[in-house]
Amino acid sequence: MKKLLAGAALALGTLTSFAAEPIKIGSVLSITGPAAFLGDPEIKTLQMYVEDINKKGGVLGRPLQLIHYDDGSDAGKANGFAKRLIDDDKVDLIVGGTTTGATMSMVSLVEKANIPFISLAGAVVIIEPVKKWVFKTPHTDRMAAEKVFDDLKKRGLTKVALLSETSGFGQSGKKETEAVAAKYGITLVASETYGPKDTDTSPQLTKIRNTAGVQAVFVFGLGQGPAIVTKNYKQLGMTLPLYQSHGVASEEFIKLAGVAAEGVRLPAASLLIADKLAAKDPQKPVVTGYKKAFNEKWKTDVSTFGGHAYDGLMMAVDAIQRAGGTDKAKVRDAIEATKGFIGTGGVVNMSATDHMGLDLSAFNLLEIKNGDWSLVQ
Repeated sequence: MKKLLAGAALALGTLTSFAAEPIKIGSVLSITGPAAFLGDPEIKTLQMYVEDINKKGGVLGRPLQLIHYDDGSDAGKANGFAKRLIDDDKVDLIVGGTTTGATMSMVSLVEKANIPFISLAGAVVIIEPVKKWVFKTPHTDRMAAEKVFDDLKKRGLTKVALLSETSGFGQSGKKETEAVAAKYGITLVASETYGPKDTDTSPQLTKIRNTAGVQAVFVFGLGQGPAIVTKNYKQLGMTLPLYQSHGVASEEFIKLAGVAAEGVRLPAASLLIADKLAAKDPQKPVVTGYKKAFNEKWKTDVSTFGGHAYDGLMMAVDAIQRAGGTDKAKVRDAIEATKGFIGTGGVVNMSATDHMGLDLSAFNLLEIKNGDWSLVQ
C-alpha cells in the first residue's frame, strides 16, 4: 500500500494546492438499506484513501475527486445514478456497485459509454461472459460454493440443504451452487429461498429440518438476512453444520447474529485474519496496513467489503499511472493488464479472459469461535 501511494504522490501538497483538472472517480454504493453493512465500509474506504492520496500529491499531479451516490440498496436506482455519473458528472471511471443487482443495472450503460467500471459485487455473472469495460474485485459466488463444498467433502458430508436469498447475489449464488455440486460429490436434498427484507426465516428452516438426510445447511445471501437466518437456526435448535457465503464476511455479521454465529463456517479473504497471517505472507503488509488505517480513521472494525473498495480504487490508480493519464481506452487496457497486484482480496492477475484475476487460493475457510474468526486448517 505504501509503495503504491508513494508512486501516486508527486509532492505537490494538499488538494487545495492543485491547479490541474481532477480525476473524477464515480461510485454508486448501497450506503443505506439492507445492504448498508457492505456499502458503509466501502464509502468510508473510498473517502479515506482519496483524501490520503490527495494529501500525498494526487495521481500524475492531479487530485482525485470522488463523486458518489447512495442507491439505498435498491438496484433500480443504481441505473439512474450511473447515467448521472456518465452524462452529467463526466467521470473518468466508476468503482462500485455494491450489489450484483446494482452492478448489472449499470453494465449496459458503462459498456455503451466506454467507461472503465470496477464492481465491488460478488456474482460471477458480472464477469462471465467477459464484458469489455467491466471488472470486479471480490471473489465470485462460484468460488464461494466450491470452497464450502471442498470443506464439506473433507468432512464426509454430502447431503446439503441450500437456503438462498432472492437478491441478485443470492439468485446467482444458487445457480452457481447447483452447477458445481456434482463436481464435489454433493447432493442438494433441499432448496429454499428468503427475501432480503424478511424478518423471519423459521418456516424455510423448519422445512429443511424436516427433510430426510440433510447433513449440513448452506446459506447464500448478504446484508442482514443471513444473520436473521443464523439466529432463527439457533432458536429452532438446529445443530447441523451451518455454512454461509462470503456475503457475510464482516464483523457486523458476528455482532448481528450474536452467540448464534458460533461454529458457522464461511469462505473469506485474508483481511479478516490479518493479524493471524504468517509474517512472510505477501498480503500481510497490505491487510494489516488497511486494517490499522481504517480502525484509526473510523473507530470501527474492518470488513472484506471495505477491502473490496480499497482494491478497486488502488487498481484504478495503478492503471491510471500505467496509462499515463485518464484516456478511457488506455485505462481499460491497463486494468486488464494488471499482474501481481497485491490487494486485500488476494494477488490479482487480470487477462483478456479474466476480469477478476483471483483463483480459489485467494479464499480462506473460516470458522467463528468465541466471537472471533479462526482459520480452518
